[in-house]
Amino acid sequence: MSIKVKAVERNVSFDKSKEKWAYVMQTELYSKLTQSKVIQEAAMRSGISKGSINAAWDAIGDVIKAWATEGHSVAIPGLGSMRFGLRATSVSDVNMVGANLITSRRVIFTPNTDIKDELARTSVNITCYDRNGDVVKRVTSSDDGNVEDPEGSGTDNTETGGGGDDLGQ
Repeated sequence: MSIKVKAVERNVSFDKSKEKWAYVMQTELYSKLTQSKVIQEAAMRSGISKGSINAAWDAIGDVIKAWATEGHSVAIPGLGSMRFGLRATSVSDVNMVGANLITSRRVIFTPNTDIKDELARTSVNITCYDRNGDVVKRVTSSDDGNVEDPEGSGTDNTETGGGGDDLGQ
């Protein structure tokens, strides 16, 4: 299994009169898995009926929502924990503090160590596209879990455990 990433050449200049091109990476989503698909797979792997898993799934969801809205950080078995948070505008005068300063409400998820370790072991396949949409390079990591120095020399990752093939560069 691997994570598919695309690096697309884009104009990243904030000044509209100038161009500054850079390859911007983002993960590619294969598809969105529905709750029924997840329940079906869990039933098959566990030997528990789909109805029982569905009832448990709904109950766990209700418990997580209830406890998170009460301000708890709630453990999600096998995955990590989640809590609710918010973003708000800062003010210097206590008399200006009010609910109108809240700009967004957020869900904060913290994965457990097993999830982080699995992610670290998962290879990454990067496909690079130029500004015309043509594939110019493919890179497949054989990650050892090390993070490359973003301030480095700007070369590709072939010296740090990755492999790749240039397609015309």
